Amino acid sequence: MLKTILVADDSMFMRNLLKNLLTDNDYQVVAEASDGSSAVSLYKEKAPDIVILDLTMSIMNGLDALKNILKFDPRAKVIIYSAMGQKRLIIDAIEIGAKDFIIKPYFNELIPSLNKLFR
Repeated sequence: MLKTILVADDSMFMRNLLKNLLTDNDYQVVAEASDGSSAVSLYKEKAPDIVILDLTMSIMNGLDALKNILKFDPRAKVIIYSAMGQKRLIIDAIEIGAKDFIIKPYFNELIPSLNKLFR
């Protein structure tokens, strides 16, 4: 059975890149959000197996979206990614409850990270 994914990034280019990568690896993207607020709404509506959130987005950033998704569903599986390899943000994301943190554009770690979550 295909695992369902919600991708949230304010860049359409990045969403498309991720969608292609995920689809090529037998994951199904069921929703896309261009900001953190939409990501939270779509999570509630679509209940995907996993959420992949960009840290830097308009309206609501990735950390706030993460908090809201986990408030709604404490068992949610969320992976945060960002171009900024800022240690503090990585630590914050993991402490809040992210399952992993990926530095973009190095998405070669994404599929192994997802596969680990579904073992």
